[in-house]
Amino acid sequence: MSRVQLALRVGDLEGSISFYTKLLGAEPAKRRPGYANFAIADPPLKLVLLEGEPGQDTVMDHLGVEVDDTATVEAATERLAALGLFTQVENDTTCCYARQDKVWVHGPGREPWEVYVVKGDSQTAGQAPDLRVEPEACCS
Repeated sequence: MSRVQLALRVGDLEGSISFYTKLLGAEPAKRRPGYANFAIADPPLKLVLLEGEPGQDTVMDHLGVEVDDTATVEAATERLAALGLFTQVENDTTCCYARQDKVWVHGPGREPWEVYVVKGDSQTAGQAPDLRVEPEACCS
């Protein structure tokens, strides 16, 4: 099953968890220091909350599509590259307390999108990639 991911950087993680628990009618599927995610079946959504600076307004961090397997990530990589989009591949990376294979692309407003598969849980957050894109590397 594929689902869209929305990752938000929030200034009040506990307040945001409380709000989204009420809004979505579900508890977080995973909670770690500075991190929570909600895995919603209907509509298919993974909402990720990343702790930002205290008091900051909530901002979009990145968007994504979670898929079932690495073969789907590889197929997305080939399809996006064939369409002329700059892709950044990360295999067997640790991000958001999970081991993942993923490919990144950027939309016309430089919004980062990932197509990814979760391969397993991790006790560490991992290193977030530098999602900035140079203009010549951006989308066509």
